[in-house]
Amino acid sequence: MKGIKSLAVLGAQWGDEGKGKIVDYLTGRFKVVARFQGGPNAGHTVVVGNKTFKMHHLPVGILHPGVLCLLGNGMVINPGVLAEELDGLQAYGVDTSGLRISNRAHVILPFHEAMDNALENRCGNKRIGTTGLGIGPAYADKAYRRGLRMMDFVTYKRFRSWLEETLPLQNCILKEVYGRPGYDLEEILEKFCPLAERLASYVDDVSKLLAERLERGEGVIFEGAQGTLLDLDHGTYPYVTSSSTVAGGIPSGLGISPHAVGEILGVIKAYTTRVGEGPFPTEELGEIGEQMRVKGGEYGTTTGRPRRCGWFDAVIARYAARVNGFTGWSITKLDVLSGFKVLKIANAYEIKGNKVLHLPADLEDLYHSSSLYEELPGWEDDISGIHQFDRLPPEARRYLQALEDITGVKVALVSVGPEREQTFTTPGSFL
Repeated sequence: MKGIKSLAVLGAQWGDEGKGKIVDYLTGRFKVVARFQGGPNAGHTVVVGNKTFKMHHLPVGILHPGVLCLLGNGMVINPGVLAEELDGLQAYGVDTSGLRISNRAHVILPFHEAMDNALENRCGNKRIGTTGLGIGPAYADKAYRRGLRMMDFVTYKRFRSWLEETLPLQNCILKEVYGRPGYDLEEILEKFCPLAERLASYVDDVSKLLAERLERGEGVIFEGAQGTLLDLDHGTYPYVTSSSTVAGGIPSGLGISPHAVGEILGVIKAYTTRVGEGPFPTEELGEIGEQMRVKGGEYGTTTGRPRRCGWFDAVIARYAARVNGFTGWSITKLDVLSGFKVLKIANAYEIKGNKVLHLPADLEDLYHSSSLYEELPGWEDDISGIHQFDRLPPEARRYLQALEDITGVKVALVSVGPEREQTFTTPGSFL
């Protein structure tokens, strides 16, 4: 890996860029893979041979024997979902003994999910498009300083004491505000205490573990979930997730120094997709968008919802590059564009009669924007069997060069399908 000691792999759009596949491709050269934010709302699909693995909490590094896989303090953990993930992997013979969960990570419980869905339903046509998995309410409880951390969850007396103090308030909110039934303390304990016992052996001081591995010079991948435009601060708020998805979230989400974050790889599709509500300037609502959706298999790993599809948006790509400081791009699903006679790249927006090159913070501007496109010739050939950059059709290489020129970031890695073998570096790549 050309001497790289640490590498962040982060999404540069609205998530679903293929980060899991890229991390899986790169993990063989690293000894540690660490996630720093999000929870079961993340969805990584990885194809290995004839097996397809779908993970939500777990870093995809878990598929590689001997790799230490860390869930950081910036995450929220659903114990039941995590246990199901572990069961699924173990059934395939995957060794999960390398997993460690931060003792400071927070826990998602059933009332968080109920609160999430109740609030979304109450919003009506102003809904966010949340997964309904309790992510926001769990992070809200963390911010309110009334959350449950893994270290307390796996200790029966602390867990029970926390429930006795917290559950009456949660039930009051569910019943009085949302008209929903509450939860019984003993039933929660009966369901979750066995899960706590099972997960206890994985709980550790992840910050300390990671610091020790970095000090030894072991290679680390920081695996992102969701994407830059879903960041709580820097995304298209309020249509965002509830955590920090950008490079700045790595140190706080894992308890390490910012100096420990080395190279930063931005993962971005050769076109653009989005799940849920919110503005989408390059969205194609007709035949082109449907063709992208069908060819790209654009359905959510976590929810199964169809993704909205459109042309490559260089405005958000430049924004993501600025916010994260990307060292290079990993371009995924380039093969999906095969067969389009003309390809479009949105280099700017027109807003209120003005040409705008930078992503505005005001959603009203985005909703009323028109994309200004540059057009390039497409290619007909199926490129999914190509394993070398110089064997791509000239039009495909020209398209990648245009993405470099228009975003100011070099393409380091290209993916032309879901398999590990359908990924290759570019000439001069830092990888």
